[in-house]
Amino acid sequence: MTDTAPPAADQGPRIPEAVHRRRWAVLGVLMLSLLIVVLDNSILNVAVKTIAAPGPTGLGATQSELEWAINSYTLVFAGLLFTSGLLGDRLGRKKVMLFGIAVFGAASALAAMSGSPGELIAYRALMGFGAAFVMPATLAVLMNVFERDEQPKAIGIWAGGVGLAIAIGPITGGVLLEHFWWGSVFLVNVPVVLIALALTVWLVPDSKDPKPGRLDPIGVALSVVGLVLLVYGIIRGGELADFTAPSVLLPSLGGLAVLVAFVLYEKRAEHPALDVSYFKKPAFSAAVAAIALVFFALMGVTFFSAFYLQSVRGHSALESGLLILPLAVAQMVFAPRTRLVVERFGARAVCTAGMLAVALGLACFAFFDADTPLWVLEVVFFVQGAGMAHIMPPVTVSIMQSLPREKAGSGSAVNNTFRQVGGALGVAVLGSLLSTTYRGEIEGHLDGLTALPAGAREAAGESIEGTLAVAEKLGPAGDVLIAPAHAAFIDAMHVTAIGSAAVALVGAAVVALFLPGRTAAAPGGTGGGAEERPRSATIGTE
Repeated sequence: MTDTAPPAADQGPRIPEAVHRRRWAVLGVLMLSLLIVVLDNSILNVAVKTIAAPGPTGLGATQSELEWAINSYTLVFAGLLFTSGLLGDRLGRKKVMLFGIAVFGAASALAAMSGSPGELIAYRALMGFGAAFVMPATLAVLMNVFERDEQPKAIGIWAGGVGLAIAIGPITGGVLLEHFWWGSVFLVNVPVVLIALALTVWLVPDSKDPKPGRLDPIGVALSVVGLVLLVYGIIRGGELADFTAPSVLLPSLGGLAVLVAFVLYEKRAEHPALDVSYFKKPAFSAAVAAIALVFFALMGVTFFSAFYLQSVRGHSALESGLLILPLAVAQMVFAPRTRLVVERFGARAVCTAGMLAVALGLACFAFFDADTPLWVLEVVFFVQGAGMAHIMPPVTVSIMQSLPREKAGSGSAVNNTFRQVGGALGVAVLGSLLSTTYRGEIEGHLDGLTALPAGAREAAGESIEGTLAVAEKLGPAGDVLIAPAHAAFIDAMHVTAIGSAAVALVGAAVVALFLPGRTAAAPGGTGGGAEERPRSATIGTE
């Protein structure tokens, strides 16, 4: 259990020299395509308050409609990730990526012109459909233009690009909302999409599995149905803050049952959509588990940190975006260099240390209050970013190098699916924990306001935003709710932070116990020479 790379996984035709020479330009195009998808989700988180405002400022969306503007994207995106990866391997990753970028751009333009919350929800679902064809393809193309010894460096830069997008999203959104209408957060995607399409056509080579075998329509259908049902159940549980409700249990258990059927069917299929034997490799299974766990922990904290910075600390959306810059800076600085640390200490030690750093950063939120110095917050964000930078590149390399290069689309899809499901679970479970704790803390203070209508009381008890909105409507009489709302939220944040840190510690244990350690001899060394370049799947130069 010392080598993360299966032998002879990359045998096939050589990468053409013309492709090899422009590999870094191709990586730049892939990062631009990835940036659009990741950026848009982080921008939307800033725009929800504006979209909730009555027209003409916003769409007058309710809390439930806002949630589904986010969740419709997640549901379609997560449900189709695996299928899109398979299609990329079969039809060509460049073709699939171009299709996804075009659909995403068209859906962004339509979302910007939405006349109602229902339209916005529908167009967000269409954006999720397009994004599902982009994200796996970027990593799959990367694996087919870089030689094995350069893949860790390229994946590190790719992962750093994700951190950049997460950070500049709220900043971009804040700037746009200060100067333009809410639709600008979607319309901004269109010119970037046009540039990405042109550069992809020009620079990115096509590649696919030279021997894809017969189609597996039953396996594909089972994967889509299972993932959609599971993610819907998770989302519904987060909405209700109750995971025992029939509307949560039925789709969740149904989705799990369908996914179990998918695994059993794939084990017996002559031409399976996914070779489930890959999960027997510790380098693969421990890595996907680590991705799911770290995103479970981090997405929950991302959910409450925005409310902490804006509702409790009083910062604007733009200021909040600027405050999380250290997280992105740490990822951009460390992620491209993580391969050097892995070469010295091994993936197991590096990822375990990264998980522990993330757990430490999450645990620090359990000690924050309304007056915690901002420099402390900045240090914590930097530690979290550094931890993430030492987790994502090594585990992604571990997953992708466990599979033959011609199956890069499938590997990338599995990587992204586990991340998406883990993140959705984090938002739902930790968001429910936050909501339940907050509700328990604030109810006593609401009971004291006898003049509060029943509907307003229910809205005030849902979240800190609901409480502060009701306090504002009550005028001076509502001032008595502000301090208790802040205190209740901080207490709820403390409980949620401890839960998040515990999940990250479980992730650290999984990595320490099961992820393979140092390679006995790194293939190709650390250099990037082309003399003994490995061989790859079928790849074109067009």
